Amino acid sequence: MEQKRLFVQERGDRMTHQPPDRRSQRTQQALIDALIALLSIKHYDSISIQEIVDKANVGRSTFYAHFQTKDDLLVMGFTRVLDMLLGCVVFSERDDHLELDTTALFQHASGHYELYKTLTWGSGMEILTRDGHNMLGLKIQERLTQLMADDKKPSISLSILSYHLAGSLLLLLKWWLDNKMPNTPQQMNDIVQQLVMPGIRSTLSFVENGVLNHNNVKAPC
Repeated sequence: MEQKRLFVQERGDRMTHQPPDRRSQRTQQALIDALIALLSIKHYDSISIQEIVDKANVGRSTFYAHFQTKDDLLVMGFTRVLDMLLGCVVFSERDDHLELDTTALFQHASGHYELYKTLTWGSGMEILTRDGHNMLGLKIQERLTQLMADDKKPSISLSILSYHLAGSLLLLLKWWLDNKMPNTPQQMNDIVQQLVMPGIRSTLSFVENGVLNHNNVKAPC
């Protein structure tokens, strides 16, 4: 049950936009727990909304008071996970070089292996790729914007750069989980440094152009 609590999302009712009350939070949690339970026994694309509400012991009208589709329900869970994953991605600076440490990201995923595998089984991964990729890219862009000096611009827009970085991290994470984590989290971070970071640093041209804003470097989480 502890893993499921990753998905508690404090958000208002979709229809009223009011601050969430405890009853609303419990209902959302029950629906998320029901979806997770069903994902452990069948593919996402074969799960119906009726099965979800039956498992959660709520009515269909209650479901639609919070979500329009089951994709919305899944994305709500992924949003929470992505927030936690990004919190494990440490941006820092050394000798005017952008440093990216993803060790904690892979450590976090390994600690919740069964949950991540359940959520990415079948079409769940398609939802993560479509919506999660965009959301993680936007969050990375926000973080990189904070790190950039105000008067400096990279050779490629931060939007494209962030989308590329988000996709690379998600695909490497998926490969790692699909193959039952054959490498340690530190080894996966080393792979990120070899495969991803040279292109990122080249685009930002940190050493040559002094792009980094030293006042905005984020401390490790």
